[in-house]
Amino acid sequence: MKEPGLDNRHRDKDSGKGGQIDQKRSDAVNKNLPKPIPNFSPNATVGFMRKETGKTSLAAIRRAAQNR
Repeated sequence: MKEPGLDNRHRDKDSGKGGQIDQKRSDAVNKNLPKPIPNFSPNATVGFMRKETGKTSLAAIRRAAQNR
């Protein structure tokens, strides 16, 4: 059973994850995100931004990037 989540992602209650929201793929490009993160290149991948900031979620990456 799938229910709407944040940023058009879904909560998957059947997978045994306990209703966790799926994360963006690490190969997603910054310029294609719903709200691109201004402190990174438009061509930076989510994986690169995660590695640079040490954060997992897009919101946490955005907050960490503002404090850089």
